[in-house]
Amino acid sequence: MYPVKKDEFLGEIYMRILVVEDEMQLADALSEILKRNMYTVDTSYNGTDGYDNALTGVYDCIILDIMLPGMNGIEVLKALRREKISTPVLLLTARSEIEDKINGLDCGADDYLTKPFVTGELLARVRALTRRKGEIVDETRMGYNGLELNKNTCSVMWEGNDVKLSLKEYQIMELLMSNPHQILPKERIIEKIWGYESDVEYNNIEVYISFLRKKLSVISAPVQIKTARGIGYSLE
Repeated sequence: MYPVKKDEFLGEIYMRILVVEDEMQLADALSEILKRNMYTVDTSYNGTDGYDNALTGVYDCIILDIMLPGMNGIEVLKALRREKISTPVLLLTARSEIEDKINGLDCGADDYLTKPFVTGELLARVRALTRRKGEIVDETRMGYNGLELNKNTCSVMWEGNDVKLSLKEYQIMELLMSNPHQILPKERIIEKIWGYESDVEYNNIEVYISFLRKKLSVISAPVQIKTARGIGYSLE
């Protein structure tokens, strides 16, 4: 994430991750670890589904096992790069031979982590892959026009006044702050927050937007969430 500077916005921080792992217990554990660290996660249990999901281009990082049914991880990786999908890929596998690592990196992977792994190292590698080159990073905060969003406390603050947010409120606020003055279509919000296969309806978004507006009002924040009727919302 980014340092908070008044009247300055430093770019999108909202992160969506795709986990492609056929060991369901491990895949679900990875998903839970990432969700606890404020990422939104989709999971695929075979290479074919993982490839189809990755083709959408909505992900900020892909954690990809090599030994997969359907398409193996190397096949998925090669196919994605042929389709010009440049999403950072972290290969996750039980293989430890140097040749396998070289092959994976040569096929377009951005990093490589061997099972078993330490959770802290996994998260550090994900942060490194999703970090834009040349940015100064603060992993806990982002800011826009003096408004501060704090990941550790799941709260939003203005001039010393803060208010707690629910997880979905936090994620929506993060997305809006990452794209100020831009109208975010409701479809994109659902896709980024709930997933592109979600059956969430537009009125769910409207409820959370209403909650956020009230909380911003409580702390007298200098921003508004405006409605573009029939389209979506923007932060002004």
